[in-house]
Amino acid sequence: MTKPPPKHVPFPSKQQVIDFIRSSPGKVGKAELARAFRLSGPDKIPLKAMLKELERDGAVERGHKRRFGRPGALPEMGIVEIVGSDSDGELIGRPVAWEGEGRPPRVVMAPMRKGDVMVGLGDKVLAKLRRIRDNLYEGRAVRTVGETKARVMGLYRALPDGSGRIHPTSRREKSDTVVPKGESGGAEDGELVLADLLPGRFYGLRQASVTERLGRLGAPKSVSLVAIHANDIPFEFPPEALEQAKRAGPAPMDHREDLRRVPLVTIDGEDARDFDDAVWAEADPATGDWHCLVAIADVAWYVRPGDALDREAFKRGNSVYFPDRVVPMLPEELSNGWCSLKPDEDRSCLAVEFWIDKDGNKRRHRFLRAMMRSTARLTYARVQAARDGQPDDLTAPLLEPVIAPLYGAWAALLKAREARGVLELDLPERKVEIAEDGTVQAIAPRPRFDSHKLIEDFMIQANVCAAEELERLHHPCMYRVHDLPSAEKLDSLREFLGSLDLNLAKGQVLRPAQFNQILAKVKDSPQETLVNEVVLRSQAQAVYSPENLGHFGLGLARYAHFTSPIRRYADLLVHRALVTGLKLGPGGLPADAGADFVDAGQHISATERRAATAEREAVDRYVTAFLSDRVGASFSGKVSGVTRFGLFIRLNETGADGLVPVTSLPDDYYLHDEVHHALVGKRTRRTFQLGQALDVVLHEANTLTGSMVFHLAETAGEAAKPRPARPTKPDRFGRGRRR
Repeated sequence: MTKPPPKHVPFPSKQQVIDFIRSSPGKVGKAELARAFRLSGPDKIPLKAMLKELERDGAVERGHKRRFGRPGALPEMGIVEIVGSDSDGELIGRPVAWEGEGRPPRVVMAPMRKGDVMVGLGDKVLAKLRRIRDNLYEGRAVRTVGETKARVMGLYRALPDGSGRIHPTSRREKSDTVVPKGESGGAEDGELVLADLLPGRFYGLRQASVTERLGRLGAPKSVSLVAIHANDIPFEFPPEALEQAKRAGPAPMDHREDLRRVPLVTIDGEDARDFDDAVWAEADPATGDWHCLVAIADVAWYVRPGDALDREAFKRGNSVYFPDRVVPMLPEELSNGWCSLKPDEDRSCLAVEFWIDKDGNKRRHRFLRAMMRSTARLTYARVQAARDGQPDDLTAPLLEPVIAPLYGAWAALLKAREARGVLELDLPERKVEIAEDGTVQAIAPRPRFDSHKLIEDFMIQANVCAAEELERLHHPCMYRVHDLPSAEKLDSLREFLGSLDLNLAKGQVLRPAQFNQILAKVKDSPQETLVNEVVLRSQAQAVYSPENLGHFGLGLARYAHFTSPIRRYADLLVHRALVTGLKLGPGGLPADAGADFVDAGQHISATERRAATAEREAVDRYVTAFLSDRVGASFSGKVSGVTRFGLFIRLNETGADGLVPVTSLPDDYYLHDEVHHALVGKRTRRTFQLGQALDVVLHEANTLTGSMVFHLAETAGEAAKPRPARPTKPDRFGRGRRR
């Protein structure tokens, strides 16, 4: 029987080849392309020529062994630095060598299996890389490279033979560290210690020598001390910086404008110790317009570029706030002294006047270096009480001449805020109240008054004025930028919202108002918490940069931090740029400083993230200690996170977070549905979803790591049942894996 002639297969177009290469999880060679497009031997010659042309045009990139991938694609094996973790607790890395355009791809490290290399924050690892989609890879560590973390922190446990063990304070460190005989540094059983790692291992465990004893766990301030050391936050000022701060004195009047007769007031929290901003407003009865003034401590006068205080302030980047203490950016002689706008004391300031109409639209502004004298130190609660008709001895005389005009101007600013559409997420904060002995007295939602919003909107307007002024002057500006959500996150959000019959429009300019419309639709509904959480997770992270990307969340074209130079280095840079640009005297920005703004922005963005991590860890440990004597008690809560390994629960009563392990859920195989933020039982189809209300029982409270384990109330009394090996299941990226 004669074989039919082979069917003619058309030669692929350039775009078809590009699409195939870019959609492949790894790099491909000519053999894979020939099989994919059913090309015969003679066709491989023009295919080779096409690949050379595509490589020359930059459409594809050739790697090892003449294999091709999308431009800027990562190799199948590469060095990755672990830089953080996502909201689900997964480790996030970035490629050390990245020469492509734009931001480097994100690498999500695969969950560790038995025998895998143990990695943690700050480690560099050689990793196998698998592309999931554009700009997203999964990595699996093969081995660490270079130096690993040099120190370890934990709880020291003495052993009878004179050696010891250190139980790590970090949740990510799963193994103890051995302390050989003679290396305890005098540490006693039950003390928190810092230790330097020693070369070699003991039965596979790392060895270390204790270098610092931090006191006993549970002692006053030990919780924040752990967070400080664990995150390498500088907390001791060098002698030269302290000496410089002690030599500081009152700033001279010189050419400053005199604002001492203006009844400026500071409005802060009850526990605030540094007062770096003061406000005032008056109405124009003829037009309904408002004349406002925001005065900020003149830190640039005291902290000059390159001096000892400046070097230490840059190193710290910002102040760090714990429930029991503050690690300030500047020594107390300045932060609580000459740079704190205390009532009835002359203080130097950098101020901005702005004039707004009755709808909050700014007509003009003016910056000035001045001398002021605060009329009163007010708190949010006292100001709000006065506004609500319950003034006290301090606020009663200030109600009509000072407080009422501030609220009048704020009403105008609020109109402008609503008109431009600020992203309004309902995310309550928790406040940990500490007793004198260092124990937790209470954990309660932090109150949110109109007085908070008043100060917030005054500060936002002052920050906008600073960014606009530096643009007008063509001077360097350290912007506070909040980019649009990424296309990848928006696609996931749209798919999720679609499952709730909510629509986020596609193909038009995205604005915060569109998110607010969605949030308004679910207000007071069972989905309110869920949608707020998912919308928050879709947002980009705000950072500092000399490149103006606008501030999406605030709906602003330009924005810079100006109002807190005591506690943020970014604000100090903005002050210096204004001093130089407006020729306001000494303490300005050096002529070549703008060249360093990119690196400076990256550094202070990193110190801000470091501070946020430390603050969160400290609160978690305090909350865990507060609840540690209630193991076995029942609580109501909501699902605050969903991962393949379980559900994170946030308790309604305290805002505390803990994990319900997937192994403790009602007996079934649970699949992780990333799009819908859910775990779904394969057999029963029972679903646990982000925002869902659940009753749980506290099963374990680890005060050392600040972690809690919950079980569902319905299964808390059941004995754990052995389960058969799990079949292949889709992983978080929808691909099969063996569990």
